[in-house]
Amino acid sequence: MGSTGRQRRRGDTRQRIQDVALELFAEQGYEKTSLREIAERLEVTKAALYYHFKTKETILTSIFDDLTRPIDELIAWGKEQPRTLETKRTILTRYSEILDEGAPLFRFMQENQATVRDLKTGESFKDRMIQLLDILRHDDPSTPMTAQVRCFSALFTMHGGMFVLKDADGDPEEKRKAILEVAIDLVTQAHNGI
Repeated sequence: MGSTGRQRRRGDTRQRIQDVALELFAEQGYEKTSLREIAERLEVTKAALYYHFKTKETILTSIFDDLTRPIDELIAWGKEQPRTLETKRTILTRYSEILDEGAPLFRFMQENQATVRDLKTGESFKDRMIQLLDILRHDDPSTPMTAQVRCFSALFTMHGGMFVLKDADGDPEEKRKAILEVAIDLVTQAHNGI
């Protein structure tokens, strides 16, 4: 087997570790989950786990990095676009899809805010949200406060809605679209100065 096969297996193991760790973090909490428990759930030795990740924080950081890469790409794209309402709607639509794809991580972050805040991932995520907010509000601090609050509320609606509505009755895609519609309404009002 060539190096590509080995790399693929290694990548699959890394992904399995991330999935199991996030599952345990969600079930028991980050602080109460040990590397030993992650290894046991994976049915591997602790040494095999150490080969890929030395600490729980490196596992969480790797999950965060993988799932937030699309946010970085969206921010870079948004900074290059004209600050039109269509650009803002596209940003919110793409961000909604990113949240949907990374739902387990974003739910973990919501449920473990104190832990996340203490880790470097929390500060990094906050920086990303500020950059998205700057794009939505024209990157102009003189934007009226009401418009700034609407832009912030649009992002909050997307995060909070995903968390609060996860157990509500209804089709997940329908809930995602409803949350997105409310977020777009808020940004539209802010953009139009309503």
